Amino acid sequence: MSVDAAEIVAELAAAPATVALAESLTGGLLCAALVSVPGASAVVRGAVVAYAPDVKSEVLGVPKDLVARHGTVAAETAAAMAAAVRTLLAADWGVATTGVAGPEPVEGRPVGLVHVAVAGPGGTRTEQLLLDGDREAVCTGAVAGALGLLGDALARDVGRWSDLPGTVDG
Repeated sequence: MSVDAAEIVAELAAAPATVALAESLTGGLLCAALVSVPGASAVVRGAVVAYAPDVKSEVLGVPKDLVARHGTVAAETAAAMAAAVRTLLAADWGVATTGVAGPEPVEGRPVGLVHVAVAGPGGTRTEQLLLDGDREAVCTGAVAGALGLLGDALARDVGRWSDLPGTVDG
């Protein structure tokens, strides 16, 4: 689903609902996209840029053993980040990004591998993206993927949300 930040802000405002963001490879670009929209202050609770592994654990509360088992670039880590930021910032929805923007692979994962996650009232969903291009293109694609996953979540009935493929908990 392709959506832009203005659509997300409008959908959240109409709900009404709030969102919090946990960003790694996007370094704040996802939050910047949302807060560039007039009226975003009514729906965006805040963001944590958790670029380093210890920030994911010590600030967000992602279990260290989860990161040790799966790495920082994993669906499980993205899911934990989204759920954690949702709780930490008391939001209805949590969104997370983690991945490899390049120029070199990380933890044996290729450049362009991205995991986005959305945690909401009906559970947590992740999506893996394989993006081409330089750092900027990968980060831009990750933002679009995260907005798309959140838009998809907002468009669905909460009861059906927990039954979707890729749901981590429900």
